[in-house]
Parts: sequence; structure tokens; C-alpha cells
Amino acid sequence: MTKPKYTPEIGERAVQLVIESEKDYPSNWAAVSAIAPKIGCNPETLRIWYQKYLDQQNPVKVQQISDQEKNEANRT
Repeated sequence: MTKPKYTPEIGERAVQLVIESEKDYPSNWAAVSAIAPKIGCNPETLRIWYQKYLDQQNPVKVQQISDQEKNEANRT
């Protein structure tokens, strides 16, 4: 059984739906769980996409990721 492939656009739209709908649900997980079936993905997949989005918005996380990538590049 292979995992379905989602285009980046689908992931981005799903994350935007979560952001737009958060206020309508008692928790972030409730929003993710409600939206995931509409997109056709697993709620955990959408949660991961959402978390990656949040990490990209956090300048400290972006710097940490950049530093990690530089360190990995220097190892090879």
C-alpha cells in the first residue's frame, strides 16, 4: 500500500482552511480533524503540514533549521 501524493498546493490550501476555521472549533485538533476528510487526507498528515507551516513562521525555528542544514552539508 503506497501513500497518496498530495501537491504542495493541496497542502497549502488545507493549512489555510485550518487557519481560517480555528475560531469555529474548540481546539486546533478539532479543526484539523474536521478539515482533513474534506481534503482527503489523514488528520495526522494535516497536523504535520500545519506544524511545518507554524515552524516556517517562527524566525527562531527557521534559523535552527538553516543551521542544521548547514551542519549536515559540512559533514558530507
